[in-house]
Amino acid sequence: MSAATLLLFVLASAATILTPGPTMLLAMDNGSRHGVRAAGWGMAGAVLADLALIGAVASGLGVLLAASETAFQAVKWAGAAYLAYLGWKMLRADAALPPALAGQGPAPRPSGLALGSRSFLVAITNPKALLFMSAFLPQFIDPRAPLLAQYATLAAIMAALNVAVMTAYAALGARLVRALRAGGLRWLNRLCGGAMIVLAATLALYRRNAP
Repeated sequence: MSAATLLLFVLASAATILTPGPTMLLAMDNGSRHGVRAAGWGMAGAVLADLALIGAVASGLGVLLAASETAFQAVKWAGAAYLAYLGWKMLRADAALPPALAGQGPAPRPSGLALGSRSFLVAITNPKALLFMSAFLPQFIDPRAPLLAQYATLAAIMAALNVAVMTAYAALGARLVRALRAGGLRWLNRLCGGAMIVLAATLALYRRNAP
C-alpha cells in the first residue's frame, strides 16, 4: 500500500466521517450532558463497533450480509428501531441545566459501560455501514500484499479520524450547554432527537438495490 493510496484513503474517509451521523450526534449529546471526558466512553464504543465492522469486511461477513436478505432486514430494522428510540428519548429529555452547571454539585451520569454500549449498538446495527465498508475498503487494498496488515492500517486510520471528529462534536456539545442555558438546551435536544428519528426513517426506507 503506497503513501499516495493512504493519503487518498485519509481524505475519502475524513469526508465521510465529517458528515453528521448517529454516533456524532450521540457524541454531541454525551458532551452536552456529561462532559467531554465521559463522552469518551461513547467514542470507545463507536470505535469498537467500527473495528468489528472492518473485521467483518476482512473476513467476508460483509459479503454474507449483502447476499442474505433476511439477515440484512433483521439488522436494518433493529438499527432503525434503536435510533428511533434514542431520538424519542432525546425529544423527551429534560432541558434543565445539568446540576454541575446550576451549582448543585456533580451531575449524575450513566456508567461508562452504558455510554459505550449505547454508541456501540447504534454503530453495529447499521447495515449501511457494513455494506459501505464492504465496497469502500477493498478499493485501497493491494491483493498482492499481506491483507491483515493492510486492513489493520486502514482500521487504525479510521479509528483515529473517528475519535478526532467525535471529540470535536463532544466539545461543541459541552460548549453549547454553557452558552444556551435551559431554553437553548430544549432546542438542542429537539434538534438531535429529530435528527435521530430522521436517520431512523432513512435507514428503515433504505433499499440495497436502489439506484
